[in-house]
Amino acid sequence: MISSLRGTAVHVDADSVVVEVGGVGLAVAVTPQIAAGTHVGAALTLHTTLIVREDALSLFGFESREELAVFTHLLSVTGVGPKSALGVMATLTVPQIADAVANDDDAPFRRVSGIGPKTAKLIVVQLAGKIARPAAGAGTARTTATAIPAQVVQALVGLGWSERTAAETVDAVAQTVGDADRASVPALLRATLAVLGPARRETVGG
Repeated sequence: MISSLRGTAVHVDADSVVVEVGGVGLAVAVTPQIAAGTHVGAALTLHTTLIVREDALSLFGFESREELAVFTHLLSVTGVGPKSALGVMATLTVPQIADAVANDDDAPFRRVSGIGPKTAKLIVVQLAGKIARPAAGAGTARTTATAIPAQVVQALVGLGWSERTAAETVDAVAQTVGDADRASVPALLRATLAVLGPARRETVGG
């Protein structure tokens, strides 16, 4: 089991990074928040879990042990696979997940792409008593409403658009989407990519 990685980022996509460790590049699925905050050449430490399936070995990485633990709990829920669990982690913070479960409130989970009403309810029911809210000040500081557009811009720059084009497009798209999409890095990134998609990406650094 690969429980953590420490190395250099050699490739960054919207939802994955390649970390070089001892001369070996390991592809790791991450949240858009982590990808947006990572650039090629940066030192990166991730807490990871290896998902073994008949046709694939997939690594998923997080900034804190708390996030990894919640991801693991989500995988224990009926109907929740790695992709859906990562979607939850990308949309909600650990405290938000803990509060929703404690309050028997499945609404936050229903807002996650790929999570239907039945699965959202199962998350609340099956995780009851398993997730504790982190103590104040614990863990990694997460996305705030004002930081979300900036993180989307960083992700787009990493994908090849110029910072000016990315910033202008994100700002324009943010004015047209709903509050839920505007408050979510993955949702705002998807909406912006839908606008930029038909255009040719600009060459960065040659």
